[in-house]
Amino acid sequence: MAAVTVIYVLLALNAGRFAPYDPVEADPASSLQAPSGAHLFGTDKLGRDVLSRILCGAGTSFTMSFLMILFVAVTGTSIGMVCGYFGGHVDTVIMRFVDILLAFPDTVFAIAVAGMLGAGVINAVIALGLLSWTGFARMARSLTASIREKNYIEQARFNGASTARILVLYILPNVVPQIIVMAAMRVGGTMLSLASLSYLGLASQPPAPEWGVMVSESRAYMQTAPWMMIFPGLALFVTVVIFNLFGDSIRDYLDIRK
Repeated sequence: MAAVTVIYVLLALNAGRFAPYDPVEADPASSLQAPSGAHLFGTDKLGRDVLSRILCGAGTSFTMSFLMILFVAVTGTSIGMVCGYFGGHVDTVIMRFVDILLAFPDTVFAIAVAGMLGAGVINAVIALGLLSWTGFARMARSLTASIREKNYIEQARFNGASTARILVLYILPNVVPQIIVMAAMRVGGTMLSLASLSYLGLASQPPAPEWGVMVSESRAYMQTAPWMMIFPGLALFVTVVIFNLFGDSIRDYLDIRK
């Protein structure tokens, strides 16, 4: 599964080299053409090649999702480790705030925040990120709290190791594997969430080659040109499955190593 994921990521990051046509250049003479040898996935209402738009959309969606998850994973893990290590009032206040955030449905909260900030990819990423860090924080806190009383942690304190050194050298290596699994399994879901916001007009805007935009534009052509919706939808489905299976494979590997 790792090999499939690597191939997918490389393809997404180099999509421009594989796209047979310009993903945003309109060709009215070729509009709404069914899949054929010239256009494997057909064309949309403006004559743009659907395959080229899907390939280029993968790069944009993956890059934004990866950067967002990287940021929220680092932020959430850092906050969770501090809470789990020190406990007390700091832990209580921050975790109660996390509980409040978790009370909001993810999608509804993201739609509300993106609507207030205005349409745009960056604003959509911010809207999704405001809740996404909480899962990493809770995971890191739980793991840190279970590790801090271990004998080797006590020995490190006895030897005069600073708090920062204990957190980075002794606790973080035990937290990172679980964080990696969680992050890997969230990539596909994050791409789906970004596509959903684009579908609603709150993230990427036309003529951007983004899967949510493509599905949104295809609504009026579901009966006359179903390929406009089918192929972007399949791309989203396959992406979510790939990264979920990748996360499962990492988790299984780590279980074997234990």
